[in-house]
Amino acid sequence: MDDATRIPIPAPYTGPNVTGGLAEIFIQDGFANDDPRLWVPLSPGRWSRPLCLNVSQGYWVHLTKVQGGGFLSRHKHPAPVHGFVIKGSWRYLEHDWVAGPGSYLFEPPGEIHTLVVDEDCDEMITLFHNTGALIYCDENGKTTGTTDVFDRIDACRVHFKNVGLGADYVENFIR
Repeated sequence: MDDATRIPIPAPYTGPNVTGGLAEIFIQDGFANDDPRLWVPLSPGRWSRPLCLNVSQGYWVHLTKVQGGGFLSRHKHPAPVHGFVIKGSWRYLEHDWVAGPGSYLFEPPGEIHTLVVDEDCDEMITLFHNTGALIYCDENGKTTGTTDVFDRIDACRVHFKNVGLGADYVENFIR
C-alpha cells in the first residue's frame, strides 16, 4: 500500500466512558507459560486456565489443557458453548470429526457428548466459552453432577491460595 492509499491513524478517544462500566480484562500471556500456578487442576493431567469468570451472566471463558490423553467427561449444557482449538486435538465419541488446531465448535444446548483426547496427543489446549453449567451425565443421560461459574470461582480461590497467589487472585478474572 502506498502513502496515497494509507488511512491515517486517528488520535485516541479522550472523552468520558460509560458510568459504572466494568474494567476490561487484558491478559498478556494467556498460556501462562511463565507461571504454571495459573492453571487450576481439574483432575490428573487436566487443567483450566481462567480468562473471564462472569457472575452476572453465568458464563466463563477458559483454556482447557489436557496432557496424556483420555476421557474428560460426558456432559451437556443448558446454553450454547463455543470452542476454539489452539493445540493438539480432541473429539466427541458421538460425532465423526476430530477437532484440531484452528477448529471452531458451536455446541448446541442440550446435546450430550463425550469428550476424549486420543492417547497419541501429547498436549491439547482449547479455548472454551461456557454459558450456564456443565451437566455431567452417565451413559444413559442421567445427571451425575454439575459445574458452573461459581464452582469454577471456588476452585480457583482454593488453588490460588494453595499455590501462594492468594485466594483473592481470582478477582482478576471475575466480572
